[in-house]
Amino acid sequence: MALLLVPLIYSLFTLLSTANSHFSSFSSTSPSASFSEWRPARATYYAAADPRDAVGGACGYGDLVKSGYGMATVGLSEALFERGQICGACFELRCVEDLRWCIPGTSIILTATNFCAPNYGFTADGGGHCNPPNKHFVLPIEAFEKIALWKAGNMPVQYRRIKCRKEGGIRFTIDGSSIFISVLVSNVAGAGDVSAVKIKGSRTGWLSMGRNWGQNWHINADLKNQPISFEVTNSDGVTVTSYNVAPKNWNFGQSFEGKQFAS
Repeated sequence: MALLLVPLIYSLFTLLSTANSHFSSFSSTSPSASFSEWRPARATYYAAADPRDAVGGACGYGDLVKSGYGMATVGLSEALFERGQICGACFELRCVEDLRWCIPGTSIILTATNFCAPNYGFTADGGGHCNPPNKHFVLPIEAFEKIALWKAGNMPVQYRRIKCRKEGGIRFTIDGSSIFISVLVSNVAGAGDVSAVKIKGSRTGWLSMGRNWGQNWHINADLKNQPISFEVTNSDGVTVTSYNVAPKNWNFGQSFEGKQFAS
C-alpha cells in the first residue's frame, strides 16, 4: 500500500523516501526545453526520521537509490498528483519572493515520486499545505537546502515541467506470480510520466497493460518461457519500443533495461 507524504514545516517529519547522498539531478542552470511556463507554488521539506528506513512512496518506485532517483525527488499535492499519472514527471523549482531565505541564482530538478496527502483537519490556507486547491511540493531537506535555507519553512517557489534526463535505458521490473504479471516502469526520460504500456511475448501479439498504481502496470497473461518486449508511451504521445528486453528464461523479481526516450 502506498505511503502518503504529509509535510511539516520544521524538523518533525515522516520519512517517505530513502535517505541517501545522490544528487545527480540537482542543477543551478536551466536544463532541457521546458514543457510549461514558470508558475507559482509553495514548498516545504521533510527530514529523515531514521536513515535506515527505506520507504517507496506513492509511485511505487521502492528503493529510490536502486531506481536511480536518489534524493532528487518530490512529493506532490493533490492538485498536482493527478491520481498517480504524474509519477515520473520532472519539475524545475526555484525559490522566489523572499530574499532572506532564498539562495540566489539556483534551481533544482526533481522527479515526482510521491504524494502529499491533504490534511482536512486544517484549512487550505491555515496549515493544510497539500489541501486542494494548493499547488505544493514536499522535498527532502537535502534538496530543499539547494535553493533555500531550512529556516524558510513553507516557502514560495516557482515551478515548471521539463523533460527528464536519465542515465541508461527504461527499467522494467517484473513481479507477480503464475499468469499475473506486474511491471514497474522506472528511469523514464523525455516527458517522464508514462500514459500507456504494452507487453508482448514471442507467442503473443501486443497486449495492453492496466495501471495498477503509480507506475506499476499489470496484466493477466501467461508469458513464461517467452522473451518479452515492451512498448511504452509517455504523456506527450511519444512511444518507445524495446524488443526482447527480458530473455526466454526470465523470472519474477528481475529487472531489465530497454531503450530510452530522447531528452
